[in-house]
Amino acid sequence: MSQRPALGCLLEVLETLVLTIVIFFGIQAFVAQPYKVQQGSMENTLTPEQYVLVDKLSPRWDAYAYGDIIVFKPPLSWSQGSDVPFIKRVLGLPGDTVELQDGQVVVNDVEVNEPYIFRATDGIQQQSYPAPGGATRWVVPDGELFVMGDHREDSADSRNFGPIEISHVVGRAWLRYWPFDQLGFL
Repeated sequence: MSQRPALGCLLEVLETLVLTIVIFFGIQAFVAQPYKVQQGSMENTLTPEQYVLVDKLSPRWDAYAYGDIIVFKPPLSWSQGSDVPFIKRVLGLPGDTVELQDGQVVVNDVEVNEPYIFRATDGIQQQSYPAPGGATRWVVPDGELFVMGDHREDSADSRNFGPIEISHVVGRAWLRYWPFDQLGFL
């Protein structure tokens, strides 16, 4: 009996394993990436400990739009040495004028309808107020987005650090997959 067939089988197993690892990391780097929600800023749309799948591919040909939920690297001044990405909702696109008026978000002189904003146990929807002593009006520069969390009172967002660079966006969250009983598209 020859050891040739055993060696060939071992090489096939190794080849399959290496190819699987390359495909896994290729998909995660360029197509889709899992993300664990770690902040409460998107409640009740997303809560801490849920997992979402982040689409990294479609933003290459389909620009971010109003209402998209995105994952991004926070500005250095807000990362506090942590590499935990933020997850927020897009409210302003390049060239937009975003204003906070009487607790409401107004984009290009049109009040934004935001049914997803966090509601307290009494059912009252939170208001969108500026950061203490902060700006109430922003013009979103080219290549940037204005983002806010759905839980406005528990969110460090563009009200605090201004618009974010699109180049810092990891991708668009599009599927909540854990816990499994809350599986659904965002």
